[in-house]
Amino acid sequence: MPDSPCPPVPRVLSVAVPSPLRRLFDYRPCRDSPPGGWQPGLRVQVPFGRREVVGVVVECRDESELPLASLRPVAGCLDEGPLPADWLWLCRFAARYYQHALGDTLHQAMPGLLRQGRALEARTRERWSVTAAGRQDAPPGLARAPRQTELLTMLRQHPHGLVSQAILAQSFSRDQLRALADKGLVARHEEPLAASPPAEGDAGLADPALPLNREQAVALAAIHERLDGFHPCLLHGVTGSGKTEIYLQLIEAVIGRHRQALVLVPEIGLTPQTLARFRRRFRAPVVALHSGLTDHERLDAWEAAASGRAPIVLGTRSAIFTPLARPGVIIVDEEHDGSYKQQDGLRYHARDLAVARAHHHRIPLVLGSATPSLESLQRALQGDYRHLRLTRRASRHAPARLELVDLRGRRRQGGLIPPVIETVRDTLAAGHQVLVFINRRGFAPTLACHACGWMAECDHCDARMTLHRQPPLLACHHCDRRRALPDACPTCGSVDLRPLGSGTERTEETLASLFPEVTVHRIDRDSTRRRDALEQMLAEVRRGDPCLLVGTQMLAKGHHLPHVTLVVVVNADAGLYASDFRALEHSAQLLEQVAGRAGRAAHPGRVLVQTLHTDDPHLRLLAERGYDALAGQLLEERRAARLPPFRFLALLRLEAPREPAVVALGGLAAEALRQRIGERGLAVDCLGPVPAPMERRQNRYHLQLMLAADRRSQLHEAGAWLVAWLEGRPEARRVRWSLDIDPQTLA
Repeated sequence: MPDSPCPPVPRVLSVAVPSPLRRLFDYRPCRDSPPGGWQPGLRVQVPFGRREVVGVVVECRDESELPLASLRPVAGCLDEGPLPADWLWLCRFAARYYQHALGDTLHQAMPGLLRQGRALEARTRERWSVTAAGRQDAPPGLARAPRQTELLTMLRQHPHGLVSQAILAQSFSRDQLRALADKGLVARHEEPLAASPPAEGDAGLADPALPLNREQAVALAAIHERLDGFHPCLLHGVTGSGKTEIYLQLIEAVIGRHRQALVLVPEIGLTPQTLARFRRRFRAPVVALHSGLTDHERLDAWEAAASGRAPIVLGTRSAIFTPLARPGVIIVDEEHDGSYKQQDGLRYHARDLAVARAHHHRIPLVLGSATPSLESLQRALQGDYRHLRLTRRASRHAPARLELVDLRGRRRQGGLIPPVIETVRDTLAAGHQVLVFINRRGFAPTLACHACGWMAECDHCDARMTLHRQPPLLACHHCDRRRALPDACPTCGSVDLRPLGSGTERTEETLASLFPEVTVHRIDRDSTRRRDALEQMLAEVRRGDPCLLVGTQMLAKGHHLPHVTLVVVVNADAGLYASDFRALEHSAQLLEQVAGRAGRAAHPGRVLVQTLHTDDPHLRLLAERGYDALAGQLLEERRAARLPPFRFLALLRLEAPREPAVVALGGLAAEALRQRIGERGLAVDCLGPVPAPMERRQNRYHLQLMLAADRRSQLHEAGAWLVAWLEGRPEARRVRWSLDIDPQTLA
């Protein structure tokens, strides 16, 4: 056959470089073209200012706005073929939707080693197996080689062979392996380090599927109806209702069709237990992507997914950018969770990108939660998503209801009042476990002077410093500033300094003194910094011995704690009256999720919620009728107030070390934007500028300008114009600013 003609060489390559500038940069191709020709998705090394950076070709053109002779050539192409097309599409969509620079989006969405110019190649390892000659009863050439004989005997016991590391760990050497190979008795082959294909006869299920109850079977059948098209479903099931089993059986069907499943979980703490369950269930390769991986491990997993070798990809927020060779389904577990929203840089929401990606690939999407976000719930109620309900737990016990306990006028020990302490004592005496939930780490929220009322405040933030005992210090949880404990009050000199309120450390100390014979496990960000610390503690808890767990919201998300029958919420009031309109929704979700840890197995559960506001109508509705009833009321309140999900928001955040610079730019931006809205006739409200809820943070002043609209397209038009206006203003270069599309918090 005649050689196929070479594709024409473009004269201009438009490259996205890692920069906050929202534009592409034109370069001339270098002399050496990649094997497949120049095309979008290729990484190139390009001169940018006084340095060279790794960029991505986005367009190949023949013309530029600049004279071709003035364009600099790319220094070289780093790839033989382009990066995956689905990944490039998602990055371009995210950059456009979230009004972010494409170059920075591509840079953040690829593994660190690819940013550094490394090749997209899988690391490999050697596997040695016995040949047909080696399986003979008396293989030749071994009469005077006893160690080779022992090695061959060991390899015969492993029909699928052994990797080199396992062989060398048995005190055999590479020389002995090579000697057997030279005699034709063993053979070596290379296999990928991540997601190696299962050995022949090893594919399929490992652990058997669990039987489904009627509601689970109906939900799974509904998802199965449309495995070949975009089919968004909200799997709305009470805690412990068996949502994960539905995920597993759905994934079984997807990989049976030789397609891939992408599963998102909200926290890195949930990844090990979920990964272990998936690997027990499937013999097919499962790879994980989360912030705890090394750069090499992340690149291995990314390549395994992009090549299609990994049929199951499990990860946290950033895993939404993982390329898939044969996408078959996307599952977002605990879809309501706030950790799916990136709060700096590219401020994307992984759940919303999952919706866009599933629509692009024409595949099913499953959003699972016991407490759906109001956005997802409204879309299900209006028919955009299929609403699948699971109202019964897999165990025989109904979900525990919240019991409100009045804190007013009660003496407290470590945040707990005497009747609650007695209930804890009775539960432990019955041989069960107790979870004490307090969403505040440290020993106490602050340190105060009993003589003059001074409180320890952060020098860099409008916030009080938290008192820690392990080690003893004051710490700001907003800027991470730390300070030694004062010997006396800096205002009046009194030595009568006392902790105010309770944190996890103080509650842990109190419970340890009240119940010295029982183990107390404190689970918060401070106690689980060491790798695998959380899994080790949870493994001890799952043994079933009576114990106390004291923890923050890390414990509220998805953990199966079968021996916990009592949950105590130390103080439920923190989120009830916050300035953010979403605070009540998020607090209710957190309370329901932590309540769901109780009574998940053989014994019924009980949930005690301490509060100063037992008569609060929202809290009473949550306690008496559950999250669904409260969510319905909140939706009506949001509709009346014209708030999401019935309107769309964007938040311009401005910050600088000097307050006048922020105020001046905020005023100019608001005035210019209102004029533009009037000229274009856009139905967009511009609110502010106003100080942020925490005006001074990290020694910088923060200001906000909010945009609100009934139509998303008009909001985006106004936001795009505002971004372009700011990029052209010299004043904006002295202020750090960002536009947050669909903000999840006003902080």
